[in-house]
Amino acid sequence: MNVALVGEESAGLQVLRALAESKHRLVAVLAAPPDPGFTGFSVWNVARKLGYETWPAELVRTPGLADRLRSERVDILLNVHSLYLINKEVLAAPTLGAYNLHQGPLPRYAGLNTVSWAIFRGEATHGVTVHKMEADLDTGPVVYQSCFPITPDDTALSVSFKCVREGVSLMVRLLEAAEGGSANIPLSPQDPSRREFFGREVPEQGRLSWSWPAEKVVNFVRACDYLPFSSPWGQPRTRRGAQEFALVKASRTGLPCHAEAGTVGDSTSSGVKVACQDEWISATKLRVGDRYLPASEFLKFGDRLVG
Repeated sequence: MNVALVGEESAGLQVLRALAESKHRLVAVLAAPPDPGFTGFSVWNVARKLGYETWPAELVRTPGLADRLRSERVDILLNVHSLYLINKEVLAAPTLGAYNLHQGPLPRYAGLNTVSWAIFRGEATHGVTVHKMEADLDTGPVVYQSCFPITPDDTALSVSFKCVREGVSLMVRLLEAAEGGSANIPLSPQDPSRREFFGREVPEQGRLSWSWPAEKVVNFVRACDYLPFSSPWGQPRTRRGAQEFALVKASRTGLPCHAEAGTVGDSTSSGVKVACQDEWISATKLRVGDRYLPASEFLKFGDRLVG
């Protein structure tokens, strides 16, 4: 088959490598060109090193790309963590269609930052979906879906890694099915009544409320935790007096508390206790200004924190 790949990030790299090891002809790789002087790993750089033609990813927004794909007789277009919305004429150009790897179980988790939303909402499972693309974002029939557990220790980064692992396998499975033609690709329509769409908004505009249950506070911290990488949600903010800071790492203690919400309690070997609605949490790492530091270096017994 003739394949075009639109991809970024780790998932895009892994699908690129899978295609390089396959018998398919990779017509072109559409990715963001790196900044001048950047020599590290990127989809663009790796594709060039492997000898593939690279086109700027923003071309997917232009109808002219459709003619280019047709002239190259592209059978299937794979979209893996792309940064751009694809023009509807481009979606229609490949003979077998265009397929997207989405970091969420559709139709319940459509849109952006679905990993963070799932953790924040206390989901016990999450998943990834490969679906045939239509003009509207994250619509189109589901081809394959894989779900997996979210553990209490998972962060947004670790769940994202699980999404990549499962998602790349689904993309390889799609390619195997597509070799038998369009009739061999399973298509299950999404149920629009179950659809939830998430935009760029951040819960509570990124502010913690200490009157929340401890589980919700810790889930918010975990949902923002992409360390050592940046988080699309930033980190949950709170204040001690006039000074604002972010809570970067925290865990539940299971210890009931009767102190006023936001009260700082004892320091322990694992962190500093802070009172929530129902129990103490253990705060371990903060960001104060541009510095990351242990909570014990900033929070003192009896301090009062407010959202």
